[in-house]
Amino acid sequence: MKNSILILLALSTACSLFAQQQSSKSKSSDKLYEKGEVVRNIEIQNAQGVNTDSYEYSPSFYQNGIVYVTFHKNGPIDPKTGKPFFELFYAEMDNQHLPQSGRPFSININSQVHEGPVSFSRDNNLMYFTRNNLEGGIAKANAKGQVTMKVYEAKRGQLDWENIKALPFNSDDYTCFHPSLSADGNRLFFSSDMPGGYGGYDLYYVDKKADTWSKPINLGPDVNSTGNEVFPFLHESGTLFFSSNGREGQGGLDIFGIDISGAEWGELHNLGTPINSATDDLGFILVPDAKRGYFASDRSGGNGGDDIYMFEADGPILSEQGTPISTAIIAYDAATNERIPDAGVRLLQQSEDGFIEGSDLYDVELLPSENGELRMKLVRKDASDLGKPSLYTDLNGTVTSTLREGKKYFVLVTKDGYTDGEVQFVADGAASKSIRVPMNTLTCVPLDGLVTVQGYNTVVPNALVRVVNQATSEEKVVRSNANGSFEYCLPAEGDFLLTAEKSGYNAASSTVSTRNLKGNQDLNVNLMLQPLEGNESVVKKPIREGSVILLENIYYDFNQYIIRRGAGAELDALAQLMKQYPSMEVELTAHTDSRGNDQYNLELSLKRAESAKRYLIQKGIKGSRISAMGQGETQIRNRCTDGVECSDDEHQFNRRTEVKVVRIDEQVKVQYGEGNPKGGR
Repeated sequence: MKNSILILLALSTACSLFAQQQSSKSKSSDKLYEKGEVVRNIEIQNAQGVNTDSYEYSPSFYQNGIVYVTFHKNGPIDPKTGKPFFELFYAEMDNQHLPQSGRPFSININSQVHEGPVSFSRDNNLMYFTRNNLEGGIAKANAKGQVTMKVYEAKRGQLDWENIKALPFNSDDYTCFHPSLSADGNRLFFSSDMPGGYGGYDLYYVDKKADTWSKPINLGPDVNSTGNEVFPFLHESGTLFFSSNGREGQGGLDIFGIDISGAEWGELHNLGTPINSATDDLGFILVPDAKRGYFASDRSGGNGGDDIYMFEADGPILSEQGTPISTAIIAYDAATNERIPDAGVRLLQQSEDGFIEGSDLYDVELLPSENGELRMKLVRKDASDLGKPSLYTDLNGTVTSTLREGKKYFVLVTKDGYTDGEVQFVADGAASKSIRVPMNTLTCVPLDGLVTVQGYNTVVPNALVRVVNQATSEEKVVRSNANGSFEYCLPAEGDFLLTAEKSGYNAASSTVSTRNLKGNQDLNVNLMLQPLEGNESVVKKPIREGSVILLENIYYDFNQYIIRRGAGAELDALAQLMKQYPSMEVELTAHTDSRGNDQYNLELSLKRAESAKRYLIQKGIKGSRISAMGQGETQIRNRCTDGVECSDDEHQFNRRTEVKVVRIDEQVKVQYGEGNPKGGR
């Protein structure tokens, strides 16, 4: 590790802290973790989009990218090194999970001294970071003339991070740095050279105590050595990763891992090659499923200094994550409380935003709004479109599965004759030993419908479907989704007229009856629209060119343009739609509310549109299909213009991103024979 980066370890010893580095081959790198083998089929890539010939290191997950440490070439100069002070930068990920084109993270956090590694709470409302000891905005030296490092806390504010304060365990006499917060936010790990340790820098932790923190506790000789233990990262599986130069390794700082989730800790293991090298390897982080991660290294072949690298594995590098919980899932009749045997059970893991992991579980719907625009949303597919369940309840209505402590789950239970049973929960010890899922007897007949174009092998999205009860003349209206399908539950013992309509087509009708059905029979119907005479081109344009799709639920960080993690569901839906229609080209236009000056809002809206474009590119959409524009506050949709006092909801109505379909020209094939909703002829 080069001298200039050592500022973040301790300014007073920057030139000699890691002078004595070991280079012997690790004897433990081929051993096994307590919880499974260390996977060896790992591929590593240099994150070229973010790395420079300077230093980029210590990544931390934040929203849809990473926050990392580097310095701005034009930033203020540290007189002790002659180089700029280190600061925090943010970079979004591309569709290959590689960070791209970093930019300064925060005006309030980046200062006239060094800022270092950072850790965020799960909701991203709190951050903990390393900074030089400051007093009144000026670096403060101790009695020995040393400026130590301290761990600071900051809270999310309206405009930027605020309420910045040093944590109580810091000292002017020694360094505390490299914070890593546990997933529940109750324990903070860090590195320090405080008196009483085992060597240079040791790892410690503190526990949250109301509005303060406990006294630091040394992690002991199972972790610490006579050398330096730095850059801790606690994975939600309970494995603590960190770098050390005090044990046998590949050379320099090596990355180690130890399971500390239980009362008895596992063995300490060197991660070995290819993650560790003969030089310094540090700042390791790992995604929840343990299949991908990032770290920094000054190994040969990089851009210069320390570079950030991404690694991916075919499977989790830790074969088990989280304390296992044996859980009984019980399906029962909500009216009679009787158990339901032979019910299909789908146990799906949810992400932090509540969405089930896997985009193939959702369909896109386009709904007309009052202003003539289209609104987009993702809706979970019907259970019949999700494939066969992997589990079934026994004669006692029960099936047992192993869950993982702290994970969010969605349980979907299905059986003919019943409505779907759904339960969402977080696996939490004894509370998750059994999960009861109520189900109701089905009193209607499920109808699966599809709207297609007669004579063509193509579907019709956003068609209006009228369902008329021929006995009572009662009418219900549904719409086909982006895949042309629709669902409805028809009352038993009735006759119904179904009519599909869409601009540019002649209407199509069909009748269905729910009389004399045997068992739990579903109904299928295919409504085939015919293009108006001379208007066959409408088939190539399933969404009319010039249509405006309104995205109102994209949430950005502060007054900035970082899309919050889990707040891009509508962009996910747009990406899915653009994949379905590969000829579709769009224009993204972002709007702000009236607060702030005109020029600022114009620039902010453009940055937000460009951020939305980058998000779509991350999802696999070519940038050439997307243009980005900002309109600022020039198109306010209600009374909330400059100087008018409005509620937050009224201002929110003006903050939106509009998607204009500027081109769509799909290739279509003539279809011979008639289709049906389930495929085939």
